[in-house]
Amino acid sequence: MKKIDSKEICEKLDYLFPAVECELKFNSTYELLVAVILSAQCTDKRVNVVTNELFKEYNTPEKMLKLTQEELEQKIHSCGFYHNKAKNILSMSKDLIDKFGGEVPNDLDKLQTLAGVGRKTANVVYSEAFKGDAIAVDTHVLRVSNRLGLVKTDNPLKCELALMDVFDKDKWGKLHLQLVHFGRYVCKAIKPQCDNCLFKDKCQYYATHNTV
Repeated sequence: MKKIDSKEICEKLDYLFPAVECELKFNSTYELLVAVILSAQCTDKRVNVVTNELFKEYNTPEKMLKLTQEELEQKIHSCGFYHNKAKNILSMSKDLIDKFGGEVPNDLDKLQTLAGVGRKTANVVYSEAFKGDAIAVDTHVLRVSNRLGLVKTDNPLKCELALMDVFDKDKWGKLHLQLVHFGRYVCKAIKPQCDNCLFKDKCQYYATHNTV
């Protein structure tokens, strides 16, 4: 079976998702950063419900720090893992004030110095808010990349580096969003829509899971 090349993937993803956008709702870089932290193992839809209320009063680091951890936990409870998320959001907010004057830095390395901000979160913020070239590997991107034979790893960092090597740098930001949408709506973890997939003729997952 021939592998799918990067050009074909970009062309087909452009056809499927020509004007793809981040589904998290935000009005500032800080709001995006908080929303991405909340989105870990939680749907964007649920995060948007929570942040729609949260950001009415607590949409800056200074305002967020007026909350106790227990108060913030109550407000974000439905996002899951609320204890660690509340702790990280408050620590991150303090770091922003102490290290960067309350402003979210436009730099991948500096973003990762913030409490609770890992590589994936930093990549999302850098790409979405600052239009930087980055590929954030979440569960959707990791799953799709393996199924299409682009990578063979369960390690997000190895997946990210492999995708960066395969695709042109100016494609990374859009590609990340397209792969997320493709994994969310077509190449689902459970019951993927293989029969209607544009990649099925060269997809390794389809070849091994749809034998007659």
